[in-house]
Amino acid sequence: MAKKIIENLKYNNTQKTNKNFMYRDLKRSNCYNTNFSGSNFSFASFRGAHFKSCDFFDCKFEWTEFIGTNLKKSKFKKSIFKNVVFEGVNLDGVDFLDAKFENVILVNTNIEKAKNLFLPEETRVFEIMPELNISDSLKKAINLAMENKYIKNSRTLDTKEGEINPISVMLLLENFNEKSLIKGLNLMNEKVEKDFSTLSYIIKTIKDYAKLGLL
Repeated sequence: MAKKIIENLKYNNTQKTNKNFMYRDLKRSNCYNTNFSGSNFSFASFRGAHFKSCDFFDCKFEWTEFIGTNLKKSKFKKSIFKNVVFEGVNLDGVDFLDAKFENVILVNTNIEKAKNLFLPEETRVFEIMPELNISDSLKKAINLAMENKYIKNSRTLDTKEGEINPISVMLLLENFNEKSLIKGLNLMNEKVEKDFSTLSYIIKTIKDYAKLGLL
């Protein structure tokens, strides 16, 4: 997994087409009327970012996280979204013409004001954050993992209120059984020594532990 690259973008009325923004931490970036057509934003975090009236034609978003993002009046024509989370996102006037979605989750995000948004039937849409229902053992492992400063700083396992994030737990349990997940999180508490910004890093790391026979 590539190292997280922190890049607070501030583009206005600019052409930034066919660029590679993979693994970028775009936290609190502020861009307006910028053309990102053909760019790759996979494994990037848009936490708290503002990308208003921007053009994302034919862009790729895989394991990308839009958390508290303002996308007002941006266009995502023919873009691809796979394993993406939209949480608390402003989609007012956002155009998704011919965009493709696979395994996308939307939480506390009003989709009524979006344009040409046609989600597959299996798309999970939550009006509010779902309730957390996990064992005490898993809860203990998650809290232990968040004692690691890099995991805590990533904000991938907790909500803005500091509680365990049910969506993150849901995705982790779709990739691992509880026993393996607990072992993996315990190992991450000891081993993680670099910054990252999306849940995909935790999933990739625990899968690597499994390949090494550590789980």
